[in-house]
Amino acid sequence: MFRGIHQVSVDAKGRMSLPARLRDDFALYDEQGVVVTIDPASRCLLLYPLSEWEQIQEKLDKLPSFQPQARRLQRLLVGHATDLEIDSAGRILLPIPLRDFAKLERKVTLLGQGNKIEIWSQAEWDAQREEYLSQDAIDDLQLETVMDISL
Repeated sequence: MFRGIHQVSVDAKGRMSLPARLRDDFALYDEQGVVVTIDPASRCLLLYPLSEWEQIQEKLDKLPSFQPQARRLQRLLVGHATDLEIDSAGRILLPIPLRDFAKLERKVTLLGQGNKIEIWSQAEWDAQREEYLSQDAIDDLQLETVMDISL
């Protein structure tokens, strides 16, 4: 399970080092393969262990491709999905088209999200976080109702 926030760098070749804690979390899956794709709702990338991604792709494959919304998801998620490996130094090489989509440059923010990690440009994440935090207090009440917890 992935959680927490991490600040990392992407080198000139597009390689991103995973923090040791995240490498340990990936090791629990007993596989070297990971899949990265775009997030259709935000300018970030989604990084999945291969086995987690296969479950998602199976669900996407079952969607009726003649429905525009389903086809859109299939094209965006599966069409951009790229198989990667974590090298012996704990790095992954992010493809240029995916880096361009997420506006990834040198500074990157990783957000653990349970079965996946979101990869954000640090500037994009900072702006998104500020937008989330600036929403009205009424949103907080709705969140507490949805989650049935008191924050």
